[in-house]
Amino acid sequence: MKYFELIKEMLRDFLIIFASIIIIIAILRQIYAPEASFELNTIFTIMAFSFLGALTGIILYTPHAISENKMRLRMIFHFLFLETLLISLAVLLNLVYGTFDILLLALEIAVVYAIVRLLTYKKDKKEAQKINERLKTFKHEV
Repeated sequence: MKYFELIKEMLRDFLIIFASIIIIIAILRQIYAPEASFELNTIFTIMAFSFLGALTGIILYTPHAISENKMRLRMIFHFLFLETLLISLAVLLNLVYGTFDILLLALEIAVVYAIVRLLTYKKDKKEAQKINERLKTFKHEV
């Protein structure tokens, strides 16, 4: 993967993460705190956390092909690193105040991570199908 593609993927992940967080918070606030509103500071905090989340995607980058098992291990490490980083940062910035808040944040991170991985998987699957079709066409031509 070239650096331009990596930056493009990280930007896409940032937008998916940011949108997912906004949607999740909007739904949860509608259910549990309908009178609450988004402050501009909150939006910037969500942007910063989304950016950090996308930036940690560099852990999954490899300039050469690796086995599926090694990629799974990287994904597990990435997820655990992301959980630790974001929860630690939220605690340091006093954005979470107790065990329940920390557990809720960990769950939210896991849900957003699953959404990003699912969308990435679907994109990669489509790309693999296109490559396979081109290979079949090439094989029939030769």
